[in-house]
Amino acid sequence: MSFFGSHIGEFAALFTAFSWTVTAVANETASRRIGSLSLNIIRLFLAVFLLAVYNYMARGYLLPTDATSYNWFWLSLSGLVGFTFGDYFLFRSFAVIGSRFSMLIMTIVPLLTAFFGWVMINEKLTLLHFLGMVLTFTGISLAIFNRNGKGERLSLKLAPAGIFLALGGALGQSLGLVLSKIGMKGSYDPFAATQIRVFAGATGFAVLATLISHWPEVFKGIKDRKAVITTSIGAIFGPFLGVSFSLMAVKFTQAGIASTIMAIVPVLIIVPSMIIYKEKVTLAEIVGAVISVAGVAVFFI
Repeated sequence: MSFFGSHIGEFAALFTAFSWTVTAVANETASRRIGSLSLNIIRLFLAVFLLAVYNYMARGYLLPTDATSYNWFWLSLSGLVGFTFGDYFLFRSFAVIGSRFSMLIMTIVPLLTAFFGWVMINEKLTLLHFLGMVLTFTGISLAIFNRNGKGERLSLKLAPAGIFLALGGALGQSLGLVLSKIGMKGSYDPFAATQIRVFAGATGFAVLATLISHWPEVFKGIKDRKAVITTSIGAIFGPFLGVSFSLMAVKFTQAGIASTIMAIVPVLIIVPSMIIYKEKVTLAEIVGAVISVAGVAVFFI
């Protein structure tokens, strides 16, 4: 077997990390142009279409009509929590503190997921897991806190609102993952499960847009050519390719290895942030990102 063939899971995880880096940068650009609500509505409806085509070609189902009422309930709830709640807050944070810091804060998702798994479905946590949590929070703190000079007190270098928005995104995504695990009980196809989640998330955003009379802004966003291009890129590399390859990674290698590789997004995103958004990156921020990712790596040993 070739080197690639024997490490297909690891390569799939690496491609997932690159995909999520691309989608984070693309969504930051789109969010600043048309707002997080319009962005999420457009990208999720695009994802619904892409997943329908894929599932029809792979499974013969244009819609997940083979799902039980149990699957529909828990996966729909997962989509509302993960996409409607989580992604709305995450993409708002992109516009406030940028995708680089937002994705760094999102490194706590595996840790929060483990916590919710412990509380909701009795998954076990060890002392090593808690060490990983401490390392991750240390890395994030190093990157987002600033000391201007000797004797100066520590202060946030980011807008507190942006930090809380990113934390809301992490909370939504982690809880959504655990709800997805509950919803896929009985080995339901993960691609079809993703289609249900995305459909529920898109419906949630559509209801929200209706309640606050936001549809004129959505249609205005559709007319913004640059926003549509970047949103389409985000949809392709996010809920479509990113999710697909993450599932492939878990299938062909250990979940811990896959999760660790996929968690390198905060490091990968440093260079495009410097090039595209001309952000100045300090040594403390780089070290903080590396420590945070190392904490996730320890968590999955």
